[in-house]
Amino acid sequence: MREEVGPRVTIVAATKYVSPADMAVLAEAGVEVVGENRAQDLERKHVEYGDTFRWHFIGHLQSNKAKVVNRICELVHSLDSESTARRLTVPALLEVNLSEEETKSGIAPDDLPRFLSLYRDVRGLMTMPPETDDPESSRPYFRRLAELAREHGLHELSMGTSQDYRVAAEEGATLVRIGSVLYG
Repeated sequence: MREEVGPRVTIVAATKYVSPADMAVLAEAGVEVVGENRAQDLERKHVEYGDTFRWHFIGHLQSNKAKVVNRICELVHSLDSESTARRLTVPALLEVNLSEEETKSGIAPDDLPRFLSLYRDVRGLMTMPPETDDPESSRPYFRRLAELAREHGLHELSMGTSQDYRVAAEEGATLVRIGSVLYG
C-alpha cells in the first residue's frame, strides 16, 4: 500500500538559468516562490521584481554574500558553514551531505547537533542526492533526511529537483526545487 503524499509541498522555481527579462513569464504564470543560486543574480532580479515573488536562496552561500541574502530572502536552503551562520539573520535550512560526495556542499549528519546550536533559526534540512536518471535511487537519501529532521524536531524538508520531485514529495518534502521541468 502506498502512503499518501503530504498536503503541503511548496514549489520553488529555480531561476539559476532564467534571465531577468524571462522572470516576467513566471510572474504571469502565477509562480509565487523563486529560488536563486547566486547572490549577484538574486540582487539583480530583485531590483526589477521586488515583492512580485517570495525569494529563497538555494545555492551555496558564502558568508560575504549573507548581507544581500538577509535583505532579500525569506529562507536560505543551504546553510553549511559556521562563518555564514554568524552573518545570516533570516530563517535557514541546514544542507546535509548525505551522499558524502566531496563535490557537494553540506555538513555531515553527525555535525547536525553542533550546527543547530550555532544558529537559532533553523527551520529544517536540505539535501542533494547523487545525480541519477532513476528517481527511485534518490529515495533512501530523502528518507534519511526526513528521519534526521524528525530526530531533531525540524519540520521543513527541501529535497527533490526536476528529476526526482515526485519521490521527494512521497518521502515528506515540504519544498521542492524545480527548474528544467518548468522551462523545458
